[in-house]
Amino acid sequence: MDTGNESTVSEFVLLGLSSSWDLQLFFFMVFSLFYVATIVGNCLIVITVIADSHLHSPMYFLLTNLSLIDMSLASFATPKMITDYLTGHKTISFDGCISQIFFLHLFTGTEIILLMAMSFDRYIAICKPLRYATIISPRVCIILVVTSWVVGVMHSMSQVIFALHLPFCGPNEVDSFFCDLPVVFQLACVDTYVLGFFMISTSGIIALSCFMLLFNSYVIVILTIKKHSSGGSSKALSTCTAHFIVVFMFFGPCIFIYMWPISSFLVDKVLSVFYTIFTPILNPIIYTLRNQEVKTAMKKLKNRYLNPDKIAQSPHYF
Repeated sequence: MDTGNESTVSEFVLLGLSSSWDLQLFFFMVFSLFYVATIVGNCLIVITVIADSHLHSPMYFLLTNLSLIDMSLASFATPKMITDYLTGHKTISFDGCISQIFFLHLFTGTEIILLMAMSFDRYIAICKPLRYATIISPRVCIILVVTSWVVGVMHSMSQVIFALHLPFCGPNEVDSFFCDLPVVFQLACVDTYVLGFFMISTSGIIALSCFMLLFNSYVIVILTIKKHSSGGSSKALSTCTAHFIVVFMFFGPCIFIYMWPISSFLVDKVLSVFYTIFTPILNPIIYTLRNQEVKTAMKKLKNRYLNPDKIAQSPHYF
């Protein structure tokens, strides 16, 4: 790979979360369980939405895309980390490291825009219900999803192009379980002050701005429901609170890591676990598995494939 710089480093060593064998064994079991649960849970959501025609609506279309992104975000680094715990081989090639940076920023950038699109969908549904069908049309949903991916690609390309022009001339130990600019640029043979400013301007401020927009949208939705429906306000408050917890767990670590790039690596590693491992499994639980429509659709899907004879004999079966 021609990087266009004077790098002499051909591979990096991923130090992981801990050098203790006991902790590594613990992380292996926990993260393996989380990863399998994330893939199974999100796959179940995608299959359920596709199989049930009652869920063919803009909200569930966006949720399906969120599940796809979550599976991708959980897969760009976690399987390698799990494998490294077994093999003890914790090195990654220069190309592999750059690839991790690309996919990390692709999936996180795409998810940020998609979360904003989902917030916009809920805002229109609650604050402008009579115009919902005309504003949030299938064409608009497709445009929102495509836009999220385009923004994600543009953002990740800017990070990769920047990383490719960094000169690496010696140290190659990455104090994390995956490659990302805040830890990789510390190894570059240049002044890190300029690099830190670049990350703040391209990632930190963007994440903070999007988070503030999302926060304001949730506040407006809650106030609107309380104003027009006292009976449903408690349920809406509970739902919006749960949604906001996921948004905070995703945005919080990103904002901290990229707004303060010269921070404690230990803190960064702990925070990185939240938006790469924990959040992808929380999204299906918070956004869909707590939803009565999705649970009903899953029961129908289970009965269709596990108890087909029983359903066929039911007088209410069509």
